[in-house]
Amino acid sequence: MSVATDTSDLPEPVTKTPGYWSGVFKRFSKDPVAVTCAVLILALILAAMFAPYLGLSDPYKASMIKRLKPIGYPGFPLGTDEQGRDMFARLIYGGRLTLFVGLMPVVFAFFIGSTLGLIAGYVGGWVNTIIMRTVDIFFAFPSVLLAIAISSALGAGILNSLVSLTIVFIPPIARVAESATSSVRSLDYIDAARASGGSALTIIRVHVIGNVLGPIFVYSTSLTSVCMILAAGLSFLGIGVRPPEPEWGLMLNTLRTAIYVNPWIAALPGLMIFVTSLCLNLLSDGLRSAMNVKD
Repeated sequence: MSVATDTSDLPEPVTKTPGYWSGVFKRFSKDPVAVTCAVLILALILAAMFAPYLGLSDPYKASMIKRLKPIGYPGFPLGTDEQGRDMFARLIYGGRLTLFVGLMPVVFAFFIGSTLGLIAGYVGGWVNTIIMRTVDIFFAFPSVLLAIAISSALGAGILNSLVSLTIVFIPPIARVAESATSSVRSLDYIDAARASGGSALTIIRVHVIGNVLGPIFVYSTSLTSVCMILAAGLSFLGIGVRPPEPEWGLMLNTLRTAIYVNPWIAALPGLMIFVTSLCLNLLSDGLRSAMNVKD
């Protein structure tokens, strides 16, 4: 599965007026699907952050006599896993690692890729050639295989997963940033800023970033669901988060042998991954529509 970098449907760079962001918020608030998804994602993040204060059971406490209890079992609203641990508590605690490993690589890649794309798009010439041809090398490999290869080389662990996924998502973000910057570089107000004696750094900071940040941010948000699925996939393969840490991909791996005994329990981590990734996709679509001033 390769990460798409089609920029044809990205919002066109426009000069931001003082009321631009208020308009974005107003348009976003009128999208009930996007707002609902934003609320669900926020609730999940808050539940994961404050899990120790919610009075949940110990997600690491095992009990062999309570293995694979069904949903609704007394004291365990979502049953227990293959070691008798509370599934509800593990799903909530698992959201901490899943969301962290799924979101932080996109954040890191956003800053690194945007910087590389801005430099390549604004400076152009041999600088653009060096940066973008280096980026193109990574597009020769599907994102899944690239993430697996880097994680396998670095070894299992949260830090290595963050590094491998960040490397995977830098190229597509850099490509979008370079494309958006190149389209802005030739506009009249950029030429006027150059003629007035503004330095390249000042022009980028004052005039360019404000016009390209929106498209880059919207595109980056569309990668969060892909990143979360890749992170869960790495853990499922045993090259991501290590047991006994609760993480949805790892939970899918450990519960796969119980699918014939209690399939509903085994499906819960996958359901969480599906719902969360769907909400992230719909939230990204809502942001894209809200930031497109042509709508």
